Amino acid sequence: MNVLVSGSSGFIGGYVVAELLSRGYSVIGIDDHSKYGKVAKSYDDDPNYRLVEGDARDVALMTDILRDCDHFIAGAAMIGGISYFHAYAYDLLANNERIMAASCDASIAAAKDGRLQKVTYMSSSMVYESTDTWPSTEGDERRIAPPLSSYGFQKLAVEYFARAAWDQYQLPYTIVRPFNCVGIGEARALGDVEVDSGNVKLAMSHVVPDLVQKILKGQDPLHILGDGSQIRHYTYGGDLARGIVTAMEHPDARNDDFNLSTERSTTVMELAEIIWHKIKGPGEPLRTVSDPGYDHDVNRRVPSTLKAQRVLGFEATTSLEDMLDEVIPWIQQALADGRI
Repeated sequence: MNVLVSGSSGFIGGYVVAELLSRGYSVIGIDDHSKYGKVAKSYDDDPNYRLVEGDARDVALMTDILRDCDHFIAGAAMIGGISYFHAYAYDLLANNERIMAASCDASIAAAKDGRLQKVTYMSSSMVYESTDTWPSTEGDERRIAPPLSSYGFQKLAVEYFARAAWDQYQLPYTIVRPFNCVGIGEARALGDVEVDSGNVKLAMSHVVPDLVQKILKGQDPLHILGDGSQIRHYTYGGDLARGIVTAMEHPDARNDDFNLSTERSTTVMELAEIIWHKIKGPGEPLRTVSDPGYDHDVNRRVPSTLKAQRVLGFEATTSLEDMLDEVIPWIQQALADGRI
């Protein structure tokens, strides 16, 4: 079976392609390399993988590729951490809407004229941005106030695209919502805005690589965004890819939506302590300073994972400690090579 993955050279996209290839699929990736530039992947020479360097907003190109595909994982998007939401508030909304409209237009045409069975849409935990009850359960996103950030609002729109394409054109869908991906392969984006964090300038605005970089660069006291009480569910990229591909192929996932996440809640301060002691050693005391937070830095993002367990048989099993044992050396080497 052929699967198209848009955004295949991205952070989560790389894990998804690797997971698909490991399950025996033939994979076509499409990416315009606008975020990181051209990147090398371990599977570039795999005979079952073909990369198309192109724009996911090109409806004709997307339609032509999709006619020979059985599945489409729609992952292309402008995406970044919390500072990204503010630096590119309009671009995130405008470009991601164009990508999604083109993806749906092409899928509708391909499903009519070709063999496309279903689209698996990559949404986000940010659809729950405005909630005041936890854990967030599938369906809450349609009962609570819409997200305040343009990124969260657009990801909610992705889900409306999915359902509307089914309602009008009977294009089957599955919606997946990854929570706080952690892994290797994330690099400095070409358009990232440098942010001062104490005596360190950072251009990667996800909390794990930011904290790792600051500690590796010797920052002490360590600067924390906000008071450190923010709760997240840090989920390994390989686990998320396994959940995404399982949702793509599972018959009971048709026209349904799933949170994909670890069950473990971790505060930013707890995360900082774990990373600090992994790098500095258990006896080195951690000193912290709180920097002002961002408007859209949600204090608590806690998912229910029961539906994915019950329907898909999916659980994210990689511990935070094991993730960091992989990520810290990777970032250390990336710093030495000047890649971040």
